[in-house]
Amino acid sequence: MLVILFWFAAIGALFSYFIYPLILRFMPRRPEAEREHSQSGTPPAVSLIVTAHNEAHRIRDKIENCLALDYQGLEIIVASDASSDETDQIVGEYSNRGVKLARAEERKGKEHAQLQAINTATGDILIFSDVATSIPEDAIGRMVAYFNDPTVGAVSSEDRFISRDGSVVGEGAYVRYEMWLRGLESKRAGLVGLSGSFFAARKEVCQENWDIYSPSDFNTALNSARRELVAVTAPDVLGYYQDVADASKEYQRKVRTIIRGLTALSRHPEVLNPFRFGRFAFQVFGHKLMRWAVPWFQILLLLVSFAVVGKGGIYVLALMLQLAFYGCVLAGHFAPELRKHTLVKIPYFFVQVNLAVAHATVSFFAGRRMTVWTPSKR
Repeated sequence: MLVILFWFAAIGALFSYFIYPLILRFMPRRPEAEREHSQSGTPPAVSLIVTAHNEAHRIRDKIENCLALDYQGLEIIVASDASSDETDQIVGEYSNRGVKLARAEERKGKEHAQLQAINTATGDILIFSDVATSIPEDAIGRMVAYFNDPTVGAVSSEDRFISRDGSVVGEGAYVRYEMWLRGLESKRAGLVGLSGSFFAARKEVCQENWDIYSPSDFNTALNSARRELVAVTAPDVLGYYQDVADASKEYQRKVRTIIRGLTALSRHPEVLNPFRFGRFAFQVFGHKLMRWAVPWFQILLLLVSFAVVGKGGIYVLALMLQLAFYGCVLAGHFAPELRKHTLVKIPYFFVQVNLAVAHATVSFFAGRRMTVWTPSKR
């Protein structure tokens, strides 16, 4: 029984990060995924929705960024989540330049504010962004070109972090891995989550089943799947934003994000039904559910490894590898300068992420929810 438990825990700990991508590699691609996308014909009408809550200190910069975008007839709407500072008044100053305000009178979160803008938008394609994200001048045209494929329901940009000195950061192993995994999912049943800071969708995808209590980046991918459409990644469409001003707040941001993800899955458990959603259900299971289970499989694996180490062979090796792994993490914790080295940095980051997952899971089952949205200070 202990041996069975060992292999159950080992497979569970490895599934989301290693086994799931391997399965994706052998799954057939969508035929449409092989087509080249390009801008052709009459460009569709596009509405750019910027969500804001008390962003008076930087809303001008965001609006100026939007006005500088190279896309004819672009409708710009600021969705104000019941802002109580000068945000709405500043947006009003740009009304003579075509910028519109869609205000949520009651603060119910980001998705509720976005819904107010969806209801007033005139574009066939809706693009969602936040105040912290800087959009390159030609990004809208590039993003919209993906919708020339009629099977595409939503398009996600790729994030790039800007450090305080202006350099691009976040090109480490974890980010490269995530972008590679996105590419695999995009060419199969589609992404199971979009970049919440900059993504696009067909208007009809957003008009039905818009859940104000689920993250819009997940809900939009789900709504695309409901219509037998896919959400794809656009590696040539980038969104730039600064890293979090207070690095100590990054952990809490991760916890909030995971609680919101758990809430979405609890509200839409049908997405795990393969008879209804096919391969998309498997991808949600592999990428979301099994990744959130990793810390619990890790704990189980370590405990069972001590119990079966007497059987020798692979069980001794497994325990030694785990002890070495967690030893690197402890070294990085007590000697921060060691985190510069890859052998310490990757395990330390991995454990930090899974601590946030465990924290969020316990908080979720204790009844904590993240309805009200507070943008990270950048």
